[in-house]
Amino acid sequence: MTGFPPEKLLGKRPTACPSGGWNARQGRAKIKQSGDELNPWPIVMSAGAVTAAGIAAWGAVGPSAELFGPTVRHTATTKTLALTFDDGPNPAITPRLLDLFDRYSVRATFFLIGKFARACPDLVREMSARGHLLGNHTDTHANLIFQSRAGIREELARCQEAVAAATRSDSPRWMRPPYGYRSPMLDGEVHRAGMSGIVMWSRICWDWKPQPPERLIGRLARVARPGISRGDVVLLHDGDHRALGGDRHHVVAALEHWLPRWRDAGLEFVTIESPAAGGSTRALRT
Repeated sequence: MTGFPPEKLLGKRPTACPSGGWNARQGRAKIKQSGDELNPWPIVMSAGAVTAAGIAAWGAVGPSAELFGPTVRHTATTKTLALTFDDGPNPAITPRLLDLFDRYSVRATFFLIGKFARACPDLVREMSARGHLLGNHTDTHANLIFQSRAGIREELARCQEAVAAATRSDSPRWMRPPYGYRSPMLDGEVHRAGMSGIVMWSRICWDWKPQPPERLIGRLARVARPGISRGDVVLLHDGDHRALGGDRHHVVAALEHWLPRWRDAGLEFVTIESPAAGGSTRALRT
């Protein structure tokens, strides 16, 4: 088919513009069709919506994000190290960690899944008795982004009850959201449940699948590097949220390698709320 010059189709020659069709002088597109100008505002508004959605997504999943409320990601000093563990208790691995920690005078923080705490109350009680801090990791490891306010409240409450029943003591004071995912409602529900706040991390080790210990040993080399201004909160896993008995032997092996080295480097192992970690929630916050 024979083509027509653009100026014939549009009625006049289009104005050349270095911005690719955007007339900067008038602030609107000069593309004409059937005598009408293209309105740029839907494009601008769509871009704004995409930007807002991106910010909200980052606020929901970014470990350093505080869009939906403050979180804890560091200890207050470079000489302290907080080892934290998710998805337990795990009868296949947690007892080995407890023995290892006794050997090196380690106090750790364990974020427990409520349904596993109900299944292993004696193990939960032993974790607490050995001086470790127990936290809330929801009852079923639910993705809290997709939970209603009532759903979040129930996930937190059932885990609180399970841990308190196992330890015959107080409920957890800290929580970590599964996958690190937070909704705008989570911070309020955490405080409504009587907890102090939400704990994220400064170092993630990608340890939630079975793997050769050497891989995890290499990733843990990034912990407590020189030049940092605060101490690390390290995210590890002693369990598998899908079922009890998950294979986390690589975690034990990697810590057998690093604990004596960290100790010899002068690091002190602390729980999230240990006075040595900072003494206040403010000192610990991002």
